Amino acid sequence: MANFAKSSAPRFSMDVYQNEFLPEGGREVNAIVTVTATGGGTIGGAVGAPHLYAPGQAPSAAVAVMVDCSGSMDYPPAKMRNAREATAAAIDTLRDGVRFAVIGGTHVATEVYPGGGRVAVADAATRDQAKQALRRLSAGGGTAIGTWLRLADRLLSSADVAIRHGILLTDGRNEHESPEELQRALTECAGRFTCDARGVGTDWEVKEVTGIASALLGTADIVADPAALAADFTHMMETAMGKEVADVALRVWTPVGTAIKFVKQVAPTVEELTGRRTEAGPRAGDYPTGSWGDESRDYHLCVEVPAANVGREMLAARVSLVVPQPDGSVHNLGAQGLVRAVWTDDVVASTAISPQVAHYTGQAELAQVIQQGIDLRKAGDLDGATAKLGRAVQLASASGNADTAKLLAKVVDVVDAATGTVRLKAKVAEADEMTLETRSTKTVRVKK
Repeated sequence: MANFAKSSAPRFSMDVYQNEFLPEGGREVNAIVTVTATGGGTIGGAVGAPHLYAPGQAPSAAVAVMVDCSGSMDYPPAKMRNAREATAAAIDTLRDGVRFAVIGGTHVATEVYPGGGRVAVADAATRDQAKQALRRLSAGGGTAIGTWLRLADRLLSSADVAIRHGILLTDGRNEHESPEELQRALTECAGRFTCDARGVGTDWEVKEVTGIASALLGTADIVADPAALAADFTHMMETAMGKEVADVALRVWTPVGTAIKFVKQVAPTVEELTGRRTEAGPRAGDYPTGSWGDESRDYHLCVEVPAANVGREMLAARVSLVVPQPDGSVHNLGAQGLVRAVWTDDVVASTAISPQVAHYTGQAELAQVIQQGIDLRKAGDLDGATAKLGRAVQLASASGNADTAKLLAKVVDVVDAATGTVRLKAKVAEADEMTLETRSTKTVRVKK
């Protein structure tokens, strides 16, 4: 099924893949929901109803770039220079009219440009001024990322725009505030702006950086070589400039007697959304998905239904896309999918697993066993680590996830990928292990 929004807006379509047949008494329904956005330019967001843009007219956006300026950025000295160059490259990628600000982050957050609690409007003059201001970035001080995020939130919220986005770079651990303080900042900022987070070098904490990106519905990655920062920042900013619809939510309605077991994004990365539900009226809940450009994502929905006899049919869930408005109303983006349950005594039909559901169940397990394997390796449980990472190799091979397979091969020697037989490498480069951990949630789409 594929329903499209009006042609004047970005076209959102939704397809549902499932095996709707259950055995008598069966209660668990699984479905993969594929959401695709193409073209257009409608924004839900700051005030009132969503604004429609004429073809070719860009949506309004604001971006804050947060650059780590702690003392460790001077080691090696080229790292700070690379960060300045990367930020300059990101500034050059801004569209005319986009609001932007640059923040220097240490144990405090400092406005580097434009200052005065404001954001600048991108044009040739402000881009040049901002790049001149980058010369003032120097290393010294500690790391308190929560303060950077709070300043970014203040600056971004001062702009009357639809899309608010942050880019955060750090090279070290968040040592000058407690984990609880960082978590409070993330809770405050969640839903107010999205944020991509990057760790440069190998002295930062993977779970901190990926946790920031996860909470703020952005991407996380490692840039092991500081010389690669400029290319990465340019790509991040290009992606941010391509976002056209903000604050999109997956709305799931279920009938009386059913319960949502989980909702998770499974492509392009695995992201748990179950705990982020906000109630949206009787029997309905909204799950945040952030901002969208021209892209496609897959979601795994698992619903528990009441047991029923053979021959019974029911609607297990109705899924739609909405943009909640500040006044409590919603803008419906026009795409809808139905998840069904049909009880049958046909054993072949009721035991078949949807290829899409099977694939993404494996991809979610792949992400999980990589994380478990790395944690066990760090804890010294080499047998446990070998078993988990062997299972990861098996899953990556079976699903065709070649990128993850290559990363795994830098941490283990693969004896037999099909059976998951591996040996831990005696020596593993820290950057290789961190890259595997950081990118463990990246998935591949189901083979057609």
